[in-house]
Amino acid sequence: MTQRLQRALAEIEKLPEETQDAVAERILADLADDRAWTERFEATSAAQWDRLAALAHQEIAAGETVQLEEVFPPKVSDD
Repeated sequence: MTQRLQRALAEIEKLPEETQDAVAERILADLADDRAWTERFEATSAAQWDRLAALAHQEIAAGETVQLEEVFPPKVSDD
């Protein structure tokens, strides 16, 4: 176990039991979600990736996409 994880667990232990359980459920759900995504990606064939890329190119060519900066504007520095 890493030191960072040990530190996080030590902080979680200070929380009320109900909150500890909520944190644990969230962590378990995230781990299950990560496993599911990994399985899906590993099961994706080259042909499927090619089809997805072709669809993306079609959407771009048809003007059906927006610039990433429109959805997630760059952070303005406070300097």
